[in-house]
Amino acid sequence: MATRKYMLWMGEELSYRSCQSKRYITKVMFMCAVSRPIYSADGECLFDGKIGMFPFTNQVPAARASRNRPRGTLETKPIESITKVVIKECLIQQVIPAIKRVWPEGLSKHIYIQQDNARPHIKNDDPEFMAAANSDGFHIELVFQPPNSPDLNSKTVDDLVNEVMQAFVDYSPSKLNNIFLSLQAVMVVIMKCKGHNNFSLPHMGKGHLAAIGMLPRNLEANVELVRECIEYLQGIGKTDGLEYLMNELGYNVKGIVDQLNGM
Repeated sequence: MATRKYMLWMGEELSYRSCQSKRYITKVMFMCAVSRPIYSADGECLFDGKIGMFPFTNQVPAARASRNRPRGTLETKPIESITKVVIKECLIQQVIPAIKRVWPEGLSKHIYIQQDNARPHIKNDDPEFMAAANSDGFHIELVFQPPNSPDLNSKTVDDLVNEVMQAFVDYSPSKLNNIFLSLQAVMVVIMKCKGHNNFSLPHMGKGHLAAIGMLPRNLEANVELVRECIEYLQGIGKTDGLEYLMNELGYNVKGIVDQLNGM
């Protein structure tokens, strides 16, 4: 079944959710690069956060004639095998130049590109990527996140590419800003659930808060929650990320870890 509804008793925890589509659809992979939008103090959008949308397609001459077009007509075809070579070429030849082209003046040029852990994605120490990323005054690094891919549907490859590109152009910067706030809210509830996905999506009323000028720039997790998560990670032997937290958050997390180690 494509969809399934569940009824839960009051207070019953959500079960683990996992679903894979079995329907055939035209498939085209895209590399979408976005950043956090920037607003002035009076709410004017200074930077819409849109770096670029890059389809993995190429133009191939038609091998045979048909009633719709003669032999040799260029057709848009999806690149069926997205390999490390294809990903690296897109990053070096399209994504990095686009970042350098649209990046606002005055912002730090130390930039992180966050990608998921799909197999074709390159490592953050790839020498060719590093050479392209560390030039023109920019220092661009790759970091990783869990995979999350959308399902798309269309009649032809050209239709799909055009619709996705237009949707990218039309997408509201305020919605993109809300996505980053929702991401932060989800990160907080994931911390509360100790890494599981059995939670309801948090709602903050972002539209109302924006209308009254009270939409927060960032959300914060309280120190006690951070302490609980660090203690939980230490208890299950997952300590690899604690050093990263200390480097990113500084003495606050370090002090918590020191306190736990002294217990």
